[in-house]
Amino acid sequence: MNYEAANSNLPTPDGKLAENIMHFGRVLREAGLPAGPGAVLDALTAAQCGAIRSRDDFYWTLHCVFVKRREHKILFDQAFHVFWRKPKMLDQVMQLLFQQTQVFTPPSKPRAGQRRLANAFFHDAPMQSKRQQPPGEIELEGEMTSSAREVLRKKDFEQMSIAEQADAKAAIARMRLTRFQAPQRRFSRSKRGERIDMRATLRRSLSASGEMVDLAWRRRTRREPPLVILCDISGSMENYSRIFLHFIHALTSDRDRVQVFLFGTRLTNVTREVARRDVDEALERVSEAVKDWSGGTRIGASLREFNYKWARRVLSQGAHVVVMTDGLDREDTSELEHEMERLHRAAKRVIWLNPLLRYEGFEARAAGVRCMMPHVDEFRPVHNLTCLEDLALALTHNKRSGRHDPRKWLKAGEMEMVQ
Repeated sequence: MNYEAANSNLPTPDGKLAENIMHFGRVLREAGLPAGPGAVLDALTAAQCGAIRSRDDFYWTLHCVFVKRREHKILFDQAFHVFWRKPKMLDQVMQLLFQQTQVFTPPSKPRAGQRRLANAFFHDAPMQSKRQQPPGEIELEGEMTSSAREVLRKKDFEQMSIAEQADAKAAIARMRLTRFQAPQRRFSRSKRGERIDMRATLRRSLSASGEMVDLAWRRRTRREPPLVILCDISGSMENYSRIFLHFIHALTSDRDRVQVFLFGTRLTNVTREVARRDVDEALERVSEAVKDWSGGTRIGASLREFNYKWARRVLSQGAHVVVMTDGLDREDTSELEHEMERLHRAAKRVIWLNPLLRYEGFEARAAGVRCMMPHVDEFRPVHNLTCLEDLALALTHNKRSGRHDPRKWLKAGEMEMVQ
């Protein structure tokens, strides 16, 4: 059926509402949502259906049209309240644009998506008045300054703008890992090996009629150990897990035998989805496969499912395990402690990545954190590019770093609790 013919009986959209819906779709598109002209036309048609009686009806009408994925809900919610006149939210977005103003109270950290919305609302507005420079040579002093690349490496993922997140993802895609190969039980033939291959030597002597022959040698085979990644995708971890998925994709491109599991309220194996060659296609497949994005956190139940269903399949030949979570479990921590102990026994090495380490005063006081920490080998931060580079370097060798020894935080937490 022709679209124009089907909509010929509808009244022509006019007035402020139609224009505002058009501008709202433009803001969503600038913020990263796939809000094209077709979605705007659908929103105009839905607004004229006559079923909108309140602000909530209007919100959910536009939500049904523009929100296609779970990860778009946060941006849409904040954009709606900013665009359709929520004064408090608009003030928070405006504060992001004028950080040079001196304040006497410590500024609060912006919520997820606010900086990207600020860029989407005010991307055409000049930030500061620029004076016209006179022609001629311009000398710049670079002392006590830092490059944009260095600032990006140390910037928190949650505080990045859209452009900075794109630069961070491009930097992650350029990462290359040095392959680490661990010795295996099996031996293979070699010209200069560690042991004499008696069978091959005897076969050579028989073919030579018992005369002296050169000895055949064997050496121990070396192979990269399997890597298993368990990533938390709950609401508190969303901003970090999405960037970390790009790092996982880079790992699968440079390393063999990588198994990837995502968990929030349930466990999902996304190894096949992440193995796609194109990163955008891979993340799209992951988004379709996972049903609990930005939900609750059930770390203990998810680890129990992994230990019962997947541990025997993937935790073999000295597998290394990387667990990315904040450790804030909503359920009883006794199950979490038991399952972490089982995981530690089955794995060669367990690395825990926790974005809460971005705070200098972090202490192991939460019950979930204290249950998990005795059963990990390394405790690392994961909130910026520098942390990911350190992790990539740590995965290329089998040495434990004393700098990331979890016992330091356990001892500090015990002393604080005693005091």
